Amino acid sequence: MENDGHYLKSPDLLPVTHQQRNIGAFGFAVIWVGMAIVLAAFAIGGSAIMSLPMPMVILATLIGSCLIGVFMTLIGDIGIEHGLSFPVYMRAPFGTFGTHIPSLVRGVTAACWFGINTYFGAMAINGILNLLFGYDNWFICFLVFAALQLFNTSLGIKSIERFADLAAPIIILISCWMYITLADNATSQGKDVWTWVEAPTTGMAAFTAFMVVIMANMGFWATLAADMPTLSRFFKAPKNERNWFKRNKTQLIGSLIVMPITNTFMIVIGAVCYMAVSSADPINALQQSASGIVLGILLLMIVLAQWSTNTSANVIPAATIFSNIGGPKVPFWVGVVIAGIIGILAQPWSLFDVLVNALLIIGGILTAIVGILFADYYLIRKRRVNVKDLYELNGQFKYMKGFNLAGLIAWIIGGSIANMFPTYSSLIGFFVGAILYYLLAKYWWFKKYPQAELDDPSDAKYLGITAGHNLDEIFGQEPVPMPPVNTDEGDAVESIDPVLEIKGAE
Repeated sequence: MENDGHYLKSPDLLPVTHQQRNIGAFGFAVIWVGMAIVLAAFAIGGSAIMSLPMPMVILATLIGSCLIGVFMTLIGDIGIEHGLSFPVYMRAPFGTFGTHIPSLVRGVTAACWFGINTYFGAMAINGILNLLFGYDNWFICFLVFAALQLFNTSLGIKSIERFADLAAPIIILISCWMYITLADNATSQGKDVWTWVEAPTTGMAAFTAFMVVIMANMGFWATLAADMPTLSRFFKAPKNERNWFKRNKTQLIGSLIVMPITNTFMIVIGAVCYMAVSSADPINALQQSASGIVLGILLLMIVLAQWSTNTSANVIPAATIFSNIGGPKVPFWVGVVIAGIIGILAQPWSLFDVLVNALLIIGGILTAIVGILFADYYLIRKRRVNVKDLYELNGQFKYMKGFNLAGLIAWIIGGSIANMFPTYSSLIGFFVGAILYYLLAKYWWFKKYPQAELDDPSDAKYLGITAGHNLDEIFGQEPVPMPPVNTDEGDAVESIDPVLEIKGAE
């Protein structure tokens, strides 16, 4: 089976066809609301307000959110253009076997995030049950909540989008109420929300604190920035559209408008939470500032927020990566179970207090991967990809026994240098990773291992949806002809809209 290349052609990892792209701009915006309202962001807000006033916290959060949003959108074009998931495209800069090393780091990170968010949701469920029935066993709630989320994810991307459609408006309304309640609590203690700082800093110390908030926000979403193709391949996009901005309209609205606004709001609530009860732990804050039915409703918001975040941002990417590593013997649903097990074994109840420091480290490691993907896709291949060979054991991406040393060296050095300067880790990781990979790949590695799309940079052969290509050519068939469409509107695409199951060709 391996000799025929079937290991790399595991059905769960094949490119998404045009007919399977069912999520438009509004759908992705709703998913982003669900993903961005995540209570781990409270830790950033609570830490930031100790040394910076609220206006500076907001500014730093917006800058960090928009910067990582740009990274997401740039890398997400891989999914839009070619229908490829993150672990599959990683075969280009890291090799058919080398891809497993950085992919595994991303997958385990996502699984740990799943555990952290599930812990918050479980504590909220335990609070609701305690309020209604006097029941008190958060660990049982943790296991049950984890199982429910994993089952929801296994039903497919449309099931997740429909859940987000239901949860998003409820979450927004309750978040607004939560902010008002906590702000009133802080004001009653004589703390001005817009000027209060626990330990004000000045000069270089203030600048450092400002940069830490930016980098923490970038690190917070660095996992999704690297892995955006896994989600973006399901986005509607016009066929034969050469304009990058029109083709990526769905991404631009979600990642550069909806995410920064929603993420900033959550950071602000975390800051106000710390002002009100001297703790950024949202469960603790709610139990101190509300009671009765109001407390029950707020805790329900936490459950919905963690659920909608976990399915889209954590479980799908992790499961896809584990499926890629395990091959045909590890279908998507098994990857979902593996992600759940890792999230539980990580003991997320002990991670919240060290979250900001962890985000700076994670940001440097993962944005180095983002930089490598950027350099490989845009600077070297110029968006042209020999997709067929990504699924061949002995194709051009086999390199040296399955490893692309240019990618591995650039990642190790980029991630290491980034973590020598944690205050700027995410930016350093991206630029060092990109520059090193570009130099090593272009002037060394690809001299040894020629790349078809570099030797013959043909749009017709190596572009994806822009040139009207589809899944069929992976198997050596002629691509299905795709007639031109109205490209003035990014969502003017007719698509089949079944409940898309994440199996077969996703």
